[in-house]
Amino acid sequence: MKALIFDCDGVLVDTERDGHRVAFNQAFAEFGLGVEWDVALYGELLKIAGGKERMRGYFDRAGWPAGVDDRDELILKLHKRKTAIFTELIASGRLPLRSGVVRLVDEAAAAGIRLAVCTTSAPESVGGVLDLLGPERKARFELVLAGDVVKKKKPDPEIYVLARERLGLAARDCMVIEDSRNGLLAALGAGMPCLITTSAYTMDEDFSGAARVVPELGDPPNVVVTLDDLRALAARHAA
Repeated sequence: MKALIFDCDGVLVDTERDGHRVAFNQAFAEFGLGVEWDVALYGELLKIAGGKERMRGYFDRAGWPAGVDDRDELILKLHKRKTAIFTELIASGRLPLRSGVVRLVDEAAAAGIRLAVCTTSAPESVGGVLDLLGPERKARFELVLAGDVVKKKKPDPEIYVLARERLGLAARDCMVIEDSRNGLLAALGAGMPCLITTSAYTMDEDFSGAARVVPELGDPPNVVVTLDDLRALAARHAA
């Protein structure tokens, strides 16, 4: 294993229910749209990867707000405001890093393993999450692929194919940590082994094909996944 690649939302921070959903709803309210995504509805919408795509899918199904002449412009404005709200929320410290993230980042860096992030979230949102690691740890991530860096989002493998190309590594040299079926399918489609750490919305999804499924990465004294575990899973996949 030469690289450890993290998804962002649900892996580094459990952001979806009390982060992104809240930010979407606040943006909708500020635009006077009379739209609110409750917890259950947002869980269904998460099957659509990408915030702009998620809003478009919702409005296509539920109906677009009256008087909207340019749907693309509305989506872009909503997403820009939602991203700003989410970034402020993350900076407030209300959503902490998940257990085990800091530990594994430190262990991987000490072992000379390269670090990357691959996510459908906007670059500003990802930057806010990585800020929680502190400047020294954030600087250890040599590759951050986010938002519209690829045309096809997860479950399409394009973002992980791009990651291995940018890193100059074979798929078997990379280990991915994801929290969703879409993320798992993207990693497997790129030929990479994938460990799943389930999040609030994904614990009941189908993770067939995952190298291992755990509820969290864990910190002492309750460590669930070690760096040696990841190495062993990657080696098993390569074999």
